[in-house]
Amino acid sequence: EGVLIAMGHAFFTLSLGMGAIMVYGSYLPKNVSIAKATITIAVADTAVALMSGLVIFPIVFANNLEPGSGFGLIFETLPIAFGQMEAGVLIGTLFFVLLVLAALSSSISLIEPAVAWLVENRDMSRVRASVWCGLLTWFVGLGSLLSFNLWSENKILGMNFFSFLDYLTANILLPLGGLFIALFSGWLMATASSKKELNSSETGYNIWLFLVRFIAPVAVMVVFLDVTGVIDLL
Repeated sequence: EGVLIAMGHAFFTLSLGMGAIMVYGSYLPKNVSIAKATITIAVADTAVALMSGLVIFPIVFANNLEPGSGFGLIFETLPIAFGQMEAGVLIGTLFFVLLVLAALSSSISLIEPAVAWLVENRDMSRVRASVWCGLLTWFVGLGSLLSFNLWSENKILGMNFFSFLDYLTANILLPLGGLFIALFSGWLMATASSKKELNSSETGYNIWLFLVRFIAPVAVMVVFLDVTGVIDLL
C-alpha cells in the first residue's frame, strides 16, 4: 500500500503525466544527458521531500496534533502548531512565504506546456500566451477558493469544486497522462529518435525501452486502479 501511495505521489511531485517535464526536457542543451538529468531530479526531489517531513512532522507531534496530510496539514494543523511555538509567528510567516514561492514556481511549470503549445501552434507571443493561461488558471483557482465559502453547498459527485478538481487531476488525469506518454514513447516514437535523444549505450537504451514498453504501463495502471478504488473492490 505504501509503495502504491508513493508511486501515485510521484506523478504529482515530479510533474509526471502533465507534460511539464517533457517540455522542460525539450529545452535541454544537446550536450546534457537526459538520463543523468532525470536521475538527478528524482533524487533531489526525494531528498527535499524527506527533509521537509523531518522538519514538519516533529513540530506537529511536539504539539500533540494529528498530522493529517495535504490541505489540512498545511492550512489547519501547521498554523496551530506555529501558534504554540516560541517565535512561531516569525517561523510561520517564513514558512508560508516560502510556500507561496514554491506555489508560484510550480504554477509556472504547470502552465508552460500550454504556453509552449500556443506559441508554437497559434503564433502567439509568450507574453500573450502566458497572460491567457494565467487568467484561465486564476478563474479555476477562484472556483476552488469559493468552494470553501460561498459555493460550499454546491457539490459535484458529492464533492465541492476543490475536492472534485483535486480528485480529477490527481487520480484520473495524471495517471492517464503518464500512461499515454509511456505508450507513445515506447511504441509510437521512432526508435532512432528516442535513441538519439537519450544518447546512451545500446544496453542502456534496450533496458530503457523494455521498462517504458512493458513495466511502466503496467505500473501506471496499477496506480490508476488503486487511486480510483478499483483494487479495493477486488
